[in-house]
Amino acid sequence: MVNLCSDNVSGALPQVVEALAAAASGPAMPYGADPWTERLEARLSEVFEREVAVLPVASGTAANVLSLAGLTPPWGAVYCHLDGHVNVDECGAFEFFSGGAKLIDLPGSEGRISLSALDRAVVLAGEHDVHVAQPAAVSITNVTEVGTLYTPAQVSEVAEVCRRHGLSLHMDGARFANAVAALGCSPAEVTWKAGVEVLSLGGTKGGCLAAEAVVLFDPAKKREMEFRRKKAGQLFSKMRFLSAQLVGWLEDGLWLKAATHANAMAARLGVGLDGLDGARLLGPVEANMAFVDLAEPLRDGLRARGHAFYPAAPAGPDAVRLVASFETTEADVETFLADARALAEG
Repeated sequence: MVNLCSDNVSGALPQVVEALAAAASGPAMPYGADPWTERLEARLSEVFEREVAVLPVASGTAANVLSLAGLTPPWGAVYCHLDGHVNVDECGAFEFFSGGAKLIDLPGSEGRISLSALDRAVVLAGEHDVHVAQPAAVSITNVTEVGTLYTPAQVSEVAEVCRRHGLSLHMDGARFANAVAALGCSPAEVTWKAGVEVLSLGGTKGGCLAAEAVVLFDPAKKREMEFRRKKAGQLFSKMRFLSAQLVGWLEDGLWLKAATHANAMAARLGVGLDGLDGARLLGPVEANMAFVDLAEPLRDGLRARGHAFYPAAPAGPDAVRLVASFETTEADVETFLADARALAEG
C-alpha cells in the first residue's frame, strides 16, 4: 500500500527521465568530455555562487569515500558521528579506497557530532606519535541519519574546530536538497560559506535514477580526484547519462521543489500520528523523515494492511522511521493515517 521504508524506494522524476532520454540519441565524447557534464559543472557553479569542480558518480558510497579519500592520507583519521552513513552502512569502503585510513566515530545528540568530543579526540591524537592515526578530516551529514539538520551556524561551529586543528571538512549530502529546502538558506550558505570543502551531492534519493556527484569547492583538487574516481571504477564511458540526470534534476529548481514536497509529506505524517493511542512522535520533523514510537499492535496492524517501514532500533525498541519522497502523495499519507487511526481506535 504505502512504502515509507526509504526515499530509495521511489522511482524517478519524469523530468529526469526526459532529460536522460534526450541525451540518449546521437554521438557525444566519452568519459565526461560531453556537453551535459560541462553544463552540469556550470549549473552547479551557479547554484553554489562560485566556481566548483564536479565529478559525477553512480552511488552515494562512491561520492562519500572518494571525497574523504581525497582529504586523508593513508595514515590519517576521519572523525564522524557514530550513526553516520559512512561509518555504519558503507562496508569499510572508506578504509579500502583511502589505502587504510581510519574512521573514528564520535557521540553527539540529535545526530550531530559533539564539538567538545571532536576537539578532545583531535587533541589527544595529536599528542601521540606514529602509533596513532593522525587527524585529517571531519565528515558531517545533512540531513543527519536521525532526520535532523545542520544549520549554517552549526556547520560553521564544526568548521571552526577544523580550522583550529588544520582539518578538512566534508559534508555527506545524500539528502542535501531536503536540507536546503527545509533550512530556507542558499546552498552556498550551508556549505563553502560555512567552511565545507567537499560535498557529496545526492541526486538518487531526490528523484534521479542513479546519479550523485563529488562537488569540490576548490577546483584545483579536481585532477587528483579524477584519478581516484577512475581507479574506483566510477569513471563511466558514457558519463553523459549520469550528468544528464543531474542537469534535469536541477532545471528550474526542480530538485528543491521535489524536496519541499517530500518534507511536507513527512511533516504531515508526524503530525497525524502524534497523539494517537500507541503512537508518539520522537522529535520534530525537520526534513523528510519522521521518527515515531509505534506500539507493537499498531506496527503489526499497519504492516498487515500492506504498509512498509523500517525499525529505528537506536531510537528505542518501538521506534520506526517513516521516510517520504517526491513520489509520496497526500493520498498516500491519508491512507496510512486513516489505517493508523482505525487501529488505534480498535
